[in-house]
Amino acid sequence: MKDPNNPCLFCAIKKNEIIDENEFAYAAFDSYPVSKHHCLIIPKRHIESYFKLNKEEVIWCDQLIKKVKNMIEKNDKTIKGFNIGINSGKVAGQSIMHCHIHLIPRREGDVDNPQGGVRGVIPLKQHYTRENK
Repeated sequence: MKDPNNPCLFCAIKKNEIIDENEFAYAAFDSYPVSKHHCLIIPKRHIESYFKLNKEEVIWCDQLIKKVKNMIEKNDKTIKGFNIGINSGKVAGQSIMHCHIHLIPRREGDVDNPQGGVRGVIPLKQHYTRENK
C-alpha cells in the first residue's frame, strides 16, 4: 500500500484534479467520497493542522468552501445540506498529514436519522434526546 504522506499526496496534486483555487488553497474531489460531490479544501502550504494555519489561509479556505458549496448546489439540486469537517491528528482520524477540510453534500434520506451530524464521529454519541430544563 502506497503511503499518501511520502510524498505528500496533497502537495503533489495534478493540475487537472483541481476544481477551483485561490492564492492560498485549492479544492479537489475526495478520492473516497462519503457522498456525490464530496470535496476537499486544501491549503497550498504544507501544514499538518488547521490550528497551525495563519489568518490569511483560514480566510481564503473559508472563501473557497463557500464558493465550491455554491458551485456544487448549482449543479445538483438534490443537495439539501452540508457537513464540514476537519480531522486534526491521527486519533481524530487524520490519515494524510496535510490539513484538509471536508465539504460533504447531504441529501434528504441519505441516512435514516441525520440527527447529530458530525457527532457521528463517535457513533454512540450521535443520537441524543434533548432534556427539558
